[in-house]
Amino acid sequence: MTEHRVLRVSDVIAELEHAYPPALAESWDSVGLVCGDPADPVTKVLFAVDPTAEVVDEAIEWGAELLVTHHPLLLRGVDTVGAHTPKGALIHKLVRAGCALFTAHTNADSADPGVSDALAAALGLEVTGPIDPKSDEPLDKWAVMVPRDDAAHVRSALFAAGAGRVGNYEQCSWSTGGFGQFLPVGEANPAIGTVGELEQLPEDRVEVVASRRSRSAILAALRAAHPYEEPAFDLFEIAALPSSRGLGRVGVLEEPVSLRDFTERVARALPTTTWGVRAAGDPDRMVSTVAVCGGAGDSFLDRVGTLRVDAYVTADLRHHPADEHMRAGGPALIDVAHWASEFPWCGQAKGVLDGAFGEAAGLTVRVCEIRTDPWSHSAR
Repeated sequence: MTEHRVLRVSDVIAELEHAYPPALAESWDSVGLVCGDPADPVTKVLFAVDPTAEVVDEAIEWGAELLVTHHPLLLRGVDTVGAHTPKGALIHKLVRAGCALFTAHTNADSADPGVSDALAAALGLEVTGPIDPKSDEPLDKWAVMVPRDDAAHVRSALFAAGAGRVGNYEQCSWSTGGFGQFLPVGEANPAIGTVGELEQLPEDRVEVVASRRSRSAILAALRAAHPYEEPAFDLFEIAALPSSRGLGRVGVLEEPVSLRDFTERVARALPTTTWGVRAAGDPDRMVSTVAVCGGAGDSFLDRVGTLRVDAYVTADLRHHPADEHMRAGGPALIDVAHWASEFPWCGQAKGVLDGAFGEAAGLTVRVCEIRTDPWSHSAR
């Protein structure tokens, strides 16, 4: 019998946050662990789009120790999670059952791959890039002048504070030699040299990059490790570069098809909902390049109009923005249910954990099939 190491909620969260970094979330969003103990063991994880009462019941009945959803339960500010409120009741039910709740929302939207990649894959698109690219994480470049004999010590301190990380590499730096000079005056207390005498000595210029978020920590480490009373350094903000991350995706079909046939493909690829799938544009128009955005995407109507795509697939399109878009000669529109457009992400996220842990880890991962689309019936 194979013994499995005990997986903790924190282990699963680490993999999810590696795939969907919290730093990618929009400023208004609420992502991460909502309730539960990171130290609790976990053997079952359930993925869903929405943390509805029915989804929570399924998670608990199945025995899941972790429920992962795309939409946050507590997105808007609340001043109570009392059990007398609908959301509070769910929190209490989850806590009593020992089931944690974790959310990956707009960070999953912007990740690569993310929500719109899953939608594009379901529709048979080869992704070429995002609709709205996010820049890489803002970086600083530090150039520190330090006596040659102390350069290794200062460099190590910078690394320990988070500097020198480039992709999959750590402790990255560049150095060159030169000569520094200074004249201590007044109440100076120089580590090297004498007050009133000009000092010249060989120094190294040590250059490293670091996340801009680490600026305070890097500065503190530099000051603590540097032998000079007043360390000499330059700090540059590196220009932001576009990345493969960002909201929405643009992709290409293997072969062009008519808008009529592509709309049918979308309907077959996504779960059936009362909302259905509807299109705006000439049904005989040929479609080859397509923009997609999981969730509400009418804020990108102007943007997709500049991308030279043939169609745009998204959810929650409103009458007036869609009408104005078509009048302006924009690409064809295909409107789907919000829930349906994001459901493929559940399978993608399940794959993240399957790939990270596999069956040998003793973790069972499942996608909740409950249709949490709020529309229940239609009439003509």
